[in-house]
Amino acid sequence: MKLIRWRMPVLARHAGEWEGTYTHVDAENNQLDQHRSHLTCRFPDEGEWDYHQTNRYEWADGRTEEHVFPATYAEGRIWWDTERIEGCAWEIDDRTVCLTWKRKDLPGEYLYEMIQLSACSTKRGRTWHWFKDDELYKRTLIKERRVK
Repeated sequence: MKLIRWRMPVLARHAGEWEGTYTHVDAENNQLDQHRSHLTCRFPDEGEWDYHQTNRYEWADGRTEEHVFPATYAEGRIWWDTERIEGCAWEIDDRTVCLTWKRKDLPGEYLYEMIQLSACSTKRGRTWHWFKDDELYKRTLIKERRVK
């Protein structure tokens, strides 16, 4: 078993499959978008990646997207540098993981994410705060439950 599970025990509790809803709102809380999600969070025992996440999204009109986010562990954090994003995540208490990241296709923008995991590890709430030129312009509200 890789060191990450011991050094990031809260993140390790996220292993499994999660289903939920993403709701995007503007800075005035007007809904911009909503879609369903299915995320798979893994900690591979072998290979170059310490953490591996696959996000699948589905909209009511039938559109779908899938994104893969492998990460490495170093300095008490996991680090992403994929085609889509770059950033890191760290634990702040026994239920909370924080992230800061940038979408490579959105220059001048960055995000902060906070994830709260229930004590029973079967529910989680996530929020993303989107900034452009250092001004908040959007939030993403995510409610999920473990399905596997």
